[in-house]
Amino acid sequence: MNPQPSAQRRWTLAALSLSMLLSSLGTSIANVGLPTLAQAFGATFGQVQWVVLAYLLAITTLIVGVGRLGDIAGRRRLLLAGIGLYTLASALCGMAGALPWLIAARALQGLGAAVMMALTMSFATETASASGTGSVMGLLGTMSAIGTALGPSLGGVLIAAAGWRALFFVSVPLGMAALVLAYRTLPGDVRRQAVFDHVGTLLLALTLGAYALAMTAGSGSFGILNLGLLLAAAVGTGLFVLAETRVASPLIPLALLRDRLFGARLGTTTLVSTVMMATLVVGPFYLSRALALAPAAIGLVLSAGPLVAALCGVPAGRIVDRAGTAGVTIAGLVLMLAGTLPLALLPASSGVPGYVVPLVVITIGYALFQAANNTALMANASADQRGVVSGMLNLARNLGLVTGAALMGAVFAFGSAAATAPPDAAAAGMRRTFALAAVLLAAALAIAWRAGRARQQQT
Repeated sequence: MNPQPSAQRRWTLAALSLSMLLSSLGTSIANVGLPTLAQAFGATFGQVQWVVLAYLLAITTLIVGVGRLGDIAGRRRLLLAGIGLYTLASALCGMAGALPWLIAARALQGLGAAVMMALTMSFATETASASGTGSVMGLLGTMSAIGTALGPSLGGVLIAAAGWRALFFVSVPLGMAALVLAYRTLPGDVRRQAVFDHVGTLLLALTLGAYALAMTAGSGSFGILNLGLLLAAAVGTGLFVLAETRVASPLIPLALLRDRLFGARLGTTTLVSTVMMATLVVGPFYLSRALALAPAAIGLVLSAGPLVAALCGVPAGRIVDRAGTAGVTIAGLVLMLAGTLPLALLPASSGVPGYVVPLVVITIGYALFQAANNTALMANASADQRGVVSGMLNLARNLGLVTGAALMGAVFAFGSAAATAPPDAAAAGMRRTFALAAVLLAAALAIAWRAGRARQQQT
């Protein structure tokens, strides 16, 4: 592919950035509307929670398949279809007259978001200059953070001004703008001679769906249903690997499955995402119960993380371009561990600064890790595998978020979940949670260090 002129490259990056922002906004903006939706439809919290779960499940189960389909059928046409589907589904969400229709429309929106997440990163790799992949990955990380941070505040304003339907209608003009930009600027498709692995795609989707449901079913309690779903996911994993060895064009190429360095990068992504979810799940409860902050103050404190992520994304990418991926990956993990340890040790008497300062350090480390790790994965992917590699990278992140919500939430809830739990119990729950987070980050650091040593020995 011929390199794009600089002006066209900027417009292409604008289209990709808007696509990334929309897919992140689709998750965070719906959460703030759950109480309003429960009241509007006369539903329980467990029922309206599927407005969020349907979106996340669609992304988790389909993101690898759509990434591979883009590699085969053409990324441009599939990304355009994904943006169009996301925009249409957003309108359908806003027009829904019953909760089941809203949930179904959210699942369609999640399918569109899966396409957008999987293919924006593969397009970004092609769009970046030879020495600017890290900067582009940092830009996409910034847009993802902005979408996540913008959702709660924008959603609250929209609900107050125009009702819950505005949560979804707001994405329609943004989606149309992204569609026009992408149509006018994305480079043409390159069709490749390969057969799409329908069996592998179905098996992987069912396996991932079973795992995601096992982590989310039961509202925090683990029972027979959760165990059965985990067993189904384990069986599905075995069947998927077996199926991939028997097809000429597997969904996930066997060379990737055997690549230890590739597996290490995906593994560290999952571990790091699990830790980051702890700040989203545990943070509000700790600030409310241990520090007795009002809801407005809690929202302000929690916005520090996404704000720092948005500010650090592009600079982190530039550091990667100059210093290389291996060292920046290690540095990011070390910073995250350094920020986690105080949260595992400091008492509640340290107050808001005792929470915010470590959170800022963790977020800076995460920005460095994400820019370096994403760059290493995407820059080393061959042209015919960038879609599936991007899909697997996003899948590893989503699995970490799903696991973190269940695991970190359960660790915190042990002894501190009751609304009447004293502040000391909430503080103890926070320390337990981040002690586990420190262990997970130490494991990620060990994996990354060993992978780097192995890479040096190979070269």
